[in-house]
Amino acid sequence: MATVELTTANFDEVTGKDGIVLVDFWADWCGPCKRFAPIYERSSGKHPDIVFGKVDTEAQQELGAKFDIRSIPTIMAIRDGVIVFAQPGALPESALENLIEQVEALDMDDVRKQLAEHKH
Repeated sequence: MATVELTTANFDEVTGKDGIVLVDFWADWCGPCKRFAPIYERSSGKHPDIVFGKVDTEAQQELGAKFDIRSIPTIMAIRDGVIVFAQPGALPESALENLIEQVEALDMDDVRKQLAEHKH
């Protein structure tokens, strides 16, 4: 599956569904972003059950601000509408695959329970 362009218009709709959404915050002028892009694209082909989204931080400055993106590329993992990972820096392919495995293995009931405890 190819990557999906995420904008302020579709971000909440795409990321709010059940399942896993990976988000790559990037910009055209960013060298590390350009080097990471083919890795991200290859991974999207290996995982058709995961949505691979991309946010162009130049065109979607509001989204970059909303998530306090200070360095690109930044990779964010969202599962069942919950942000479970966010980290700046291009990942090697093996690290991206490892991240996907970890997100798939999460017990979301436990994650939601921990989030609820932190809100009190």
